[in-house]
Amino acid sequence: MSNIRIFSDSTSDLPAELLERYGIGIVPLYVVFEDETFRDGVDLTPTQLFDKVARQGKLPKSAAPSPADFSRAFAPHIEQGERILYISLSSDLSSTYQNARIAADDFEPGSVTVFDSLNLSTAIGIQVLRAARWAEEGLDTGEIVQKLERLRPLVETEFAIDTLEYLHKGGRCSGMQNLIGSLLSIRPIIKVMDGKMSPAYKVRGKREKAIDKMLQNLLANRDRLDGPIVVVHSAAEEDAVSLRETIIRETGAEEVLLSTAGCVISTHCGPGTIGLMYAKA
Repeated sequence: MSNIRIFSDSTSDLPAELLERYGIGIVPLYVVFEDETFRDGVDLTPTQLFDKVARQGKLPKSAAPSPADFSRAFAPHIEQGERILYISLSSDLSSTYQNARIAADDFEPGSVTVFDSLNLSTAIGIQVLRAARWAEEGLDTGEIVQKLERLRPLVETEFAIDTLEYLHKGGRCSGMQNLIGSLLSIRPIIKVMDGKMSPAYKVRGKREKAIDKMLQNLLANRDRLDGPIVVVHSAAEEDAVSLRETIIRETGAEEVLLSTAGCVISTHCGPGTIGLMYAKA
């Protein structure tokens, strides 16, 4: 049995049953509404988040876990003789990675390894899931990190945004000004490249055209698909379920997961967002 415990944070958006199946630890980020602070996925759900935004008319901010938060999460496992491999939200999007690095110094060298996913949402989750399976196969931390380094640039992340208000006010996406002024006719698709979010495509017309564009991008890589494909959504379950069924039918993929974006991801992307994440061989 492996003595490596895989950890991530609440932005990895993996379904609860997979977290439980592989014993994956989660450190929550925070969602902050003026004088109220909530732990992502613990004190606040995405539905509650959008209800509060509608009532207050203001968007919340998100905040990284502190080094102390990480230390408290890691310590019980290290005391039990486990080693921690923590896979973080992109260091270009949050101080989460840096805070985990600080926390790692609280323990004996080699007890905690921190890996930068250079990604977000279930694109982190894909790396986390693969790491957990490699640990189960008996690979040590160094071997898993080497495999993650090879996997990381092969993970594709695209998501179609239904409203630009959240991304624009959150300031997490470069190039947003290029889209402002033509919002009524544009359905933007955001892509993660080198750890950062940028508008990749400007699809004109109905929302379905943007979702189909992501699907066609995936199908163009159908011969290179490697491992799980994940459809993630924020308050858009019907479209997400339909997209998942189409992917299964068109690709014959054995593992197509459906996931709901947590509060922090939803804070920046907004309701109606559909994301498609997968790795290429």
